Amino acid sequence: MEDTLLALETPVRLAVFLGLFGAMALWEALAPRRPLMTHRAVRWPNNLSLVVIDTLALRLLLPILAVEAALQAQARGWGLLTLLDVPGWVAVPLAILLLDLVIYAQHVAFHKVPLLWRLHRVHHADLDFDVTTALRFHPVEIVLSMLLKVVVVVALGAPAVAVLLFEVMLNGAALFNHGNVSLPPAAERWLRRVVVTPDMHRVHHSIHRAETDSNYGFALSWWDRLFGTYTARPRDGHDGMTIGLDLFRTPRDLWLDRLLIQPLRGTARR
Repeated sequence: MEDTLLALETPVRLAVFLGLFGAMALWEALAPRRPLMTHRAVRWPNNLSLVVIDTLALRLLLPILAVEAALQAQARGWGLLTLLDVPGWVAVPLAILLLDLVIYAQHVAFHKVPLLWRLHRVHHADLDFDVTTALRFHPVEIVLSMLLKVVVVVALGAPAVAVLLFEVMLNGAALFNHGNVSLPPAAERWLRRVVVTPDMHRVHHSIHRAETDSNYGFALSWWDRLFGTYTARPRDGHDGMTIGLDLFRTPRDLWLDRLLIQPLRGTARR
């Protein structure tokens, strides 16, 4: 079972990623929500290059990733859910829910702690908002995020299948809610009661700090309402809002070399 799950992890995640990325890219091309400020030929190669670097950083710097950590903890009887002997039909959805809450809390921390914000602002400094923005994270942030995930997975005793499902859900949700697409108003209103929609998450990429410091959820939209960090819409409207950060507004700031050294540039000032 363990070998099967580990063998399935990469092809399942890759298939979901490529399928959703392709679907969102096609949707954006056919019916974009907003015109792009910068041509895809400038932004996409640099944003996608970060994915390659992030993947290499995880493989080279960490001895174990989330799913394998769950399998190791399960084999050794570690973790709260294991100690409490929670049945699988409860443990799997509960673990997914708690992991999503942890990602929400981590996202808040990366906005509030100046050193962490220097890393996370690479994601926010994109001058446009589309499916590739979902992939634009500094490799140090990606490594720190995975370290936190491994610790939580082991402490929780999360079932490995729950961790795999969560990883797939998180990646898929990020591609969806960063899409430069619009939904029918009625569908958008109903969907955002449960999941983070593109219109909801776009607010989080506003140039206005009060809006940037809201709508932290990645998959489930409940946490923002529960913890008072929900903003329904941008004050300038979705068509008129400005995406990005004041500190980094030139096309040169979109290049890969600038993205990698960005945490060292300027100040942690918001």
